[in-house]
Amino acid sequence: MTRTTTKPRLKKKTKTVTTKRPAHIVAAVLGVAFLISTVAAKDDHLKPYGLIFGTAYGPDDRPLYGVRVIIHLAGHKSPHWELMSDHRGEFAQRVPPGPSDYEISGEAVIAPIIDGKPQSSKKKQLKGSTRVHLDKDERQDIGLHLN
Repeated sequence: MTRTTTKPRLKKKTKTVTTKRPAHIVAAVLGVAFLISTVAAKDDHLKPYGLIFGTAYGPDDRPLYGVRVIIHLAGHKSPHWELMSDHRGEFAQRVPPGPSDYEISGEAVIAPIIDGKPQSSKKKQLKGSTRVHLDKDERQDIGLHLN
């Protein structure tokens, strides 16, 4: 009978060496990543579009804040875009390029000011609408007068 003896295995000691990466390599990698992301983002901005830019005016021909503006293609009933006018009464919407007609309507509720105090019991409903035609990727400036 023969006996085989096994030798106990010795664990090898591994030595981990850490080195700091040079700052110029890290900066180069981040720079390349930034360039790739900006090139990818520019593709979205190259698509052509038309722009409808307008100002909503009240009955006293002053710009109105908070006017609900609805834009839809002429001949269609459902609105494509709904916006609110800003503090200068302005609104803007990008639309697809091409020859098309749009109908823009606006609604607002205002309370008249008497003796420096708004009279909430005498609120007025103001409405107005207009049409605009775009031939291609162009900007159309309009005024939306509410009465």
